[in-house]
Amino acid sequence: MPPAPQTVDRLPSLFLPHGAGPCFFMDWNPPDAWDRMASYLRGLAASLPARPRAILVISAHWLEADFTVASAARPELIFDYSGFPEHTYRLAYPAPGDPTLADRVVALLEGAGLAAREDPARGLDHGVFIPLKLVFPEADIPVVPLSLRRDLDPAAHLAAGRTLALLRDEGVLILGSGMSFHNMRGYGDPRFGPVSDAFDAWLVEAAARPDAARDAALATWAAAPGGLQSHPKGQEEHLLPLMVAAGAGGAGRRDFSDRVMETTLSAFRFD
Repeated sequence: MPPAPQTVDRLPSLFLPHGAGPCFFMDWNPPDAWDRMASYLRGLAASLPARPRAILVISAHWLEADFTVASAARPELIFDYSGFPEHTYRLAYPAPGDPTLADRVVALLEGAGLAAREDPARGLDHGVFIPLKLVFPEADIPVVPLSLRRDLDPAAHLAAGRTLALLRDEGVLILGSGMSFHNMRGYGDPRFGPVSDAFDAWLVEAAARPDAARDAALATWAAAPGGLQSHPKGQEEHLLPLMVAAGAGGAGRRDFSDRVMETTLSAFRFD
């Protein structure tokens, strides 16, 4: 199928930090730890060239053997976090699904030689509904989750993004939800501040490269300064949504950055 013609309203693809569990909806210490990130997320919709007709979300919290697309018409929420205040298990985000878009995503991936399937029972995990409650609080735009592949192969996720890029011309917002730094031992440890800074600086430089050079760099992220300390090998699921967003996009840039729990956390936009 030929790509849809590009319009002035072509949506970017995004990689967003989704915070820690339901952090935006509870007390934290220090109290303002997540305020700047929350403010960024709340202002994100206004920065888009058009209102999306649907949102395809690649969450760090869903891994399958093959790329899997949630096709429920009315997805339920998955409270896949533990140890948080009781009220955070009563959060709501009643966005509809889009089975037709799910079908199309599977067809595009399979057409590119990437095994894919649908899951009609999968709901919205917290990597999906927590940031979306801030970005699109009305929950009136259809949301379709896409899994990561369990092998965490960066080249495969970049390829998936390239395959899905044409959806951006059809009003679909491609949104990777993860964290640019995700080493649980590093949060709150000032020794990891310089580590996260080094990896973040590398991500900024790599994202800005021309498409082929960018993809080649991101595919070898583990060799980057601070790479494996920022995302321990085998646990890089919070970085892989960036690969899909990058593959689906053009020129990339850092869209937001903040210091949280002694580490640098950033968002990226690919035009």
